[in-house]
Amino acid sequence: MRRVARGEKDALGELYDLYGRLVYSVALHFVHDTNVAEEITQDVFVTIWTKARDYNPEKAGVSTWMLRITRNRSIDELRRHKSRRDIPVGSTMEVVQNTNSANSEEEDPENLALREWDRVRIVQAVDSLPEQQREALRLAYFQDLTHREIAEELNEPLGTVKSRIRMGLQKLRKMLEAGEVTE
Repeated sequence: MRRVARGEKDALGELYDLYGRLVYSVALHFVHDTNVAEEITQDVFVTIWTKARDYNPEKAGVSTWMLRITRNRSIDELRRHKSRRDIPVGSTMEVVQNTNSANSEEEDPENLALREWDRVRIVQAVDSLPEQQREALRLAYFQDLTHREIAEELNEPLGTVKSRIRMGLQKLRKMLEAGEVTE
């Protein structure tokens, strides 16, 4: 980021190589349109180029700062298109709508975007857990298996499965509270 702040174009290219896909993925989760997500990604990196001097590593990690810019830009885009309803709704939006309320179609786009942001953070946090804890949590919460079914699936003792789930949940809570998810 220091190199980008000094105006080194190569540094911006390196930053894009490292984080461009993540920025695009988060934007796509919000807007559910590949063309709009590409525009947002481009806008985010233009903003990073122009605002790099504003970045403070003591306040947030690079990816956290970039994803906050992405989130804000995505919310702006949702607001801009709300009345025209010209951003197609995709599967992620359907999950958000189905799991939150029957009236979420009428809900403010900012609230929808915030919930999507939280979902992305949780998925990232789960992905950062050790493999055994991650697998146990995925089976428990994403495949809705009981602890006993997980133990049978993994061919592990029931106590081991329960411990992995408990430790995984504790780590998730700490990561989410500390804002360590996107680093």
